[in-house]
Amino acid sequence: MTSRFVSLDTYDVRFPTSQHLDGSDAMNPDPDYSAAYVVLRTDSTEVGEGTEGHGFAFTIGRGNEVQTAAIHALRPYLVGRLVKEVLDDLGGLWRELVHDSQLRWLGPEKGVMHMAISAVVNALWDLKAKRAGLPLWQLLGSMTPEELVDLVDFRYLTDALTREEALEILRAGAQGRAERIATLLEQGYPGYATSPGWLGYADEKLRRLCREAVDEGFTQIKLKVGADLEDDLRRMRIAREVCGPDVRIAVDANQRWDVGTAVEWVRALAPYQPWWVEEPTSPDDVVGHAEIARRIAPIPVATGEHVQNRVVFKQLLQLDAVSFVQLDAARVAGVNENIAILLLAAKFGVPVCPHAGGVGLCELVQHLSMFDYVAVSRSMDDRVIEYVDHLHEHFTDPVQLRGGRYLAPLAPGFSSTMRAESRARYAYPDGPIWNPTNTP
Repeated sequence: MTSRFVSLDTYDVRFPTSQHLDGSDAMNPDPDYSAAYVVLRTDSTEVGEGTEGHGFAFTIGRGNEVQTAAIHALRPYLVGRLVKEVLDDLGGLWRELVHDSQLRWLGPEKGVMHMAISAVVNALWDLKAKRAGLPLWQLLGSMTPEELVDLVDFRYLTDALTREEALEILRAGAQGRAERIATLLEQGYPGYATSPGWLGYADEKLRRLCREAVDEGFTQIKLKVGADLEDDLRRMRIAREVCGPDVRIAVDANQRWDVGTAVEWVRALAPYQPWWVEEPTSPDDVVGHAEIARRIAPIPVATGEHVQNRVVFKQLLQLDAVSFVQLDAARVAGVNENIAILLLAAKFGVPVCPHAGGVGLCELVQHLSMFDYVAVSRSMDDRVIEYVDHLHEHFTDPVQLRGGRYLAPLAPGFSSTMRAESRARYAYPDGPIWNPTNTP
């Protein structure tokens, strides 16, 4: 009962994915998938894993040291405080961090500090779930509607979603919850494969990976587009030939285009039946997304991995600018804000298909989608979780798929714990993968 937080330790962890162009796209041709990683430690003497919480913010290499420093700046908010006091009021703690009167100036509610808060908030949820002996999706799904809405900051949202409306959504979600949990445990949750579609891959590798994705049971894949139209047309033709007419092929421009270019490009790709076009323009251009959506209909627009906060998501939904919400577990301020986004999407009847390219993001977002199914939207229709097939081996509770579907994680926590040996080996700049002279 008197356990306290004794440290907030940070790690700059980088994986050299640029060597094989894993993760390459039109805007980010040479990413090194990275984690600005945090471990919150307590002085608890409990047996088991309930003594540490793990979280991270995802970056793609340079600047990860800046993100790590931002996380460290939040240390005074936790070290020395009673663990139970914090974990019992994660809504209050979220507001403390987000509305710090000086740190907020660096956003507000966006950018490096907001992502730092996501890492710390997610680490706290990891600790809370471990102490409860439950995977995070199940912990959230067991909470009352009142407990869940207390986690959400409704400031700036009430013209689109009020506390009372959120309570109505969650009270409806309480009905049939046990049956949905049973369905989830039995069937898993649909995924889609991004791994075939990295822009730097040769045509033969694209062909092989498309074939493998279909053989593994995926009913949707995604291709990166936006660098060269003729190349995109050729790659879409290859993917469609391999996948056949019944597999969905989404395309992702990673913010490459202006509004007019987006419309022209997507119309050119239309004969290959793209399931959605993702991030067609600047993630901050809500009006631009709405204009693109209007002009390329019926091809849907998807976006969200770089949307900075719940307020921008609200505007995208209000203007019918998005048909698929792609929340990110570590860009907005953690679990709390993502609950707000799930509730907004449910209010507007828009499916949530999380972004999960990166290191550890698949592990995190599976919990959010499964909670959404269990307690919020109550549906898997047109809902899929992105899947990439690398870097999972660095986590103690990696995602598991069968037949193109995510199996519900059962281990307590948020599946966010990176193996200590991986943190050491890929530490930047002194770990042995980056500095071979330090190899044991």
